[in-house]
Amino acid sequence: MKTKQIEIDKTDQQILSELKQDCRRSYRELATAIGMSPAALIERMKKLENNGTIRGYSANLDYLKLGFEFMAIIQISISGDMLKVQEGISKLRGVAAIYDTTGQYDSAAMAMCKSRQELSALVKGILKIPGVDKTNTSMVLNVVKKMDEFDGI
Repeated sequence: MKTKQIEIDKTDQQILSELKQDCRRSYRELATAIGMSPAALIERMKKLENNGTIRGYSANLDYLKLGFEFMAIIQISISGDMLKVQEGISKLRGVAAIYDTTGQYDSAAMAMCKSRQELSALVKGILKIPGVDKTNTSMVLNVVKKMDEFDGI
């Protein structure tokens, strides 16, 4: 499934960068930071929302403070209907994200669990899904940079 790439200009880049820093600011504050009128900012943001570039606004949570001490990357070999298997995996408690991958494994799941027992149950739950052949789990020791810190705009 190919995603249509959206063309954005320097002003759109500034808007996205400012929103990533703090999306709770008022339109007036954002407009001032970018150097444009609030009306022009609102129009641009609506365009970015309508074309799917901005998918929503959310809180940036510290999952360690919420008790998610056991983070892991679970690589998965799949022999069945890949999308169906991935959808099944995505519904399991503790799966934060799931990706198609290249290489030795077909898919990778990002897991966030509060205990070793939860992580063990998650891996065993993945292995019970029809079409899953094997898994390889790597524990996350330290988070150096998170996806929400990506600023490649």
